[in-house]
Amino acid sequence: DTEGLLRIKEENQKHYRRAQRHQEKKEKIQRHNRKLGELVEKKTYELKTQYEHLANLRRTHILELTSVIFPMEEVKTSMRDPADVSSESDNAMTSSTVSKLAEARRTTYLSGRWVCDDHNGDTSISITGPWIILPNNGDYSAYYNWVEEKKTTQGPDMEHNNPAHTISAALCYATQLVNTLSLILDVNLPKKLCNRQVKTQQGEFCGENLSRHRFTRAVKKLNANILHLCFSQHVNLDLLHPLHTLRNLMYLVSPDTENLGR
Repeated sequence: DTEGLLRIKEENQKHYRRAQRHQEKKEKIQRHNRKLGELVEKKTYELKTQYEHLANLRRTHILELTSVIFPMEEVKTSMRDPADVSSESDNAMTSSTVSKLAEARRTTYLSGRWVCDDHNGDTSISITGPWIILPNNGDYSAYYNWVEEKKTTQGPDMEHNNPAHTISAALCYATQLVNTLSLILDVNLPKKLCNRQVKTQQGEFCGENLSRHRFTRAVKKLNANILHLCFSQHVNLDLLHPLHTLRNLMYLVSPDTENLGR
């Protein structure tokens, strides 16, 4: 029994010495982990600072781009309300009917509910200059209507200021701006749109007259890219409308957009 007791004591001493070595190793690992934790925290702070610096640089570049090269502003148009025209042609129409027509014109069905849209049709948005404008409500039917008329009308085109030319130019500039913004913000666009003319490839809006199908398809792709950029920069969703091409762009590059450049 005494010999057995001695053997047990020796084994216990070996286990104790081993436990001390494990404890020292454990403390060493804990010190190493604390150092790594402090280093990761420091690097995380530095990375966050760099992200903020990069966001400020992107924001500065975007604001310079949209103020010098691609300025956009709202342009009031002189369009007459259809309710007013109808009331003049029909003297029997009551004032309540006129007001209801005017209210219906300023109402849009959006996200499952009817909302008031004061910008629906009575304003336009200009890009790069007051002479290149797009209807605010996204109605670009003047373009393909003009294209269809040109198919049946022979002779040179002398109408340099017709709506089809301004719509085409504005959409071309908008495409160029969106592609540039995607590079600055490092955001991949879901739809591919070309904005330049080269020997092997022609821009979507800056070349030959597009058919109604091709034009509508290109506009949808452009609107999808703009919305994607707006979502990436956390633009307030209540401000966006899927058809308002340049207005959505204005909200995206507005100085009031807090997360622009993220």
